[in-house]
Amino acid sequence: MRKALALAILLALGATACSTSASERAVPPQEIPDLTDETWIERTAEDTGIPEGALQAYAQAAVALPECGIGWNTLAAIGATESGHGSHGGATIASDGLVTPEIIGIALDGGESVAAVPDTDGGSYDGDTEWDRAVGPMQFIPETWEIYAQDGNGDGETNPHQIDDAALTAATLLCERGGDLTTEEGWYSAILAYNASEQYAAVVADRATRYVE
Repeated sequence: MRKALALAILLALGATACSTSASERAVPPQEIPDLTDETWIERTAEDTGIPEGALQAYAQAAVALPECGIGWNTLAAIGATESGHGSHGGATIASDGLVTPEIIGIALDGGESVAAVPDTDGGSYDGDTEWDRAVGPMQFIPETWEIYAQDGNGDGETNPHQIDDAALTAATLLCERGGDLTTEEGWYSAILAYNASEQYAAVVADRATRYVE
């Protein structure tokens, strides 16, 4: 079921997939930013094309969880693949970090290439009371969000449509499932726990590497 969900989300958001094998795997370098450098966000956003609001969220999440070695570039690669850094469907990131209009995936209703996932949140996150849908810039299924949700902007709330919350939640899930993300085993375990597709992992690895080249 996890693999079907992952492929459905990947296809729904139009990510470009490529294939890989275990022997071809390479762990992207994990870069932890120095946020005491006041120009880092501006310079890196210009170099990568990542919106500053999204980049700030990825960087803060990486800095918050140094023990697992997760880099901002891995989070950025996931954000790019899942929603184009919160831009899917014409969405934008507001100054408060909210992504509008909300990014909501297709109904996981058992259709072609989609697992059947009956509603788990009463429609509170995805507006669908019959089937679950992936939500927010990091595309969490509501049940997964409930398990890992983090308050990334310190406002006392957790919202999958708020980029700081979503990025820190993604980092928390990846660190818990992968352990040491500077190793091949840890990094790929984390990414495949997030989205159980080797094609997806290859896309993320390529993007994460290119962000820090």
